[in-house]
Amino acid sequence: MNIYDVSRKAGVSIATVSRVLNGSPNVSERTRALVLEVMNELGYTPNVFARGLGLGSIQTIGIMCSDSSDPYLAHAIYYLEQGLRSHGYDSILCCTGSSLETKQKYFDLLRSKKVDAIILAGSKFIEPKPKENDYIMEAAKELPIMLVNGWLEGENIYSTLCDDRLATHNAASKLIVSGCRNILYLYTSRSYSGAGKLNGYQDALRGCGLPVREEYIYQCPKDILAARDLFMHLHSKGLPFDAVLASDDTLAVGAVKYAHATGRSIPDELSIIGYNNSSYAICTDPELTSIDSKIEALCTTTINTLMGVFNGSNVPSRTTIAADLIKRATTKF
Repeated sequence: MNIYDVSRKAGVSIATVSRVLNGSPNVSERTRALVLEVMNELGYTPNVFARGLGLGSIQTIGIMCSDSSDPYLAHAIYYLEQGLRSHGYDSILCCTGSSLETKQKYFDLLRSKKVDAIILAGSKFIEPKPKENDYIMEAAKELPIMLVNGWLEGENIYSTLCDDRLATHNAASKLIVSGCRNILYLYTSRSYSGAGKLNGYQDALRGCGLPVREEYIYQCPKDILAARDLFMHLHSKGLPFDAVLASDDTLAVGAVKYAHATGRSIPDELSIIGYNNSSYAICTDPELTSIDSKIEALCTTTINTLMGVFNGSNVPSRTTIAADLIKRATTKF
């Protein structure tokens, strides 16, 4: 018996049940009486989820990321741990890699540690096949699941997202307005975030009356030299391109290295835009125009939402944050 059963039988949300448990005034007396009656009828005693309400809490949150060496995820971990610490919570970090089996293993490990909630940092935890996300949906019956830049619809699952699709749409549109017509798009994965970025690029082309050409879209490892070599290969094949839009700054740095190797002038002959506004963006010569995906704001909002869940407050299941385009020397718009 768990809070999900109470929620379902009473016909109210899990958040409403938690507010009743927490004694929140933001519940009508009629609803409060209904929930308490159902709890009594089912013999429900607050346990796992109630820990997050301060009833025997171990004050510890589980954090999962796929790769802590990735600059984006490393920053996410830092901001998440910093935010949790400011609220008196410790954290347990698990780095899972990309294997679904390993993700599930570490997820179960965190649950066995009786953490108060689990934060999934990055969009690679949401699988394209719905059944492969069942383990997350099942866990959400007992404790809050927080997604940083990932989206999964379900009770007691809360997502904080950057609008990646709009960000790449705006960036590609600016390249087109500045005169670019043959824009290469490089991406690292087809995760939820990766798919949104690719769709934004395609939306911009169609919106400006340009064709979406598969020979201008490439997946590439998140590696500077691998990206450089891909550009060199495309150059040797004679593929004409006057701009690069990349889903990560590492790929965009590869484009800068390619331009230096071939003597192409940036931005007069080749415009380049990266993504994440990482330290890579200011280490290149010229410095890189990049999309700031607001990782600090994403993590801070995630923590604030989680604290709201613990306090029984009304919190949105999905919060979207707009990105910024940071103009530097690799674009001419």
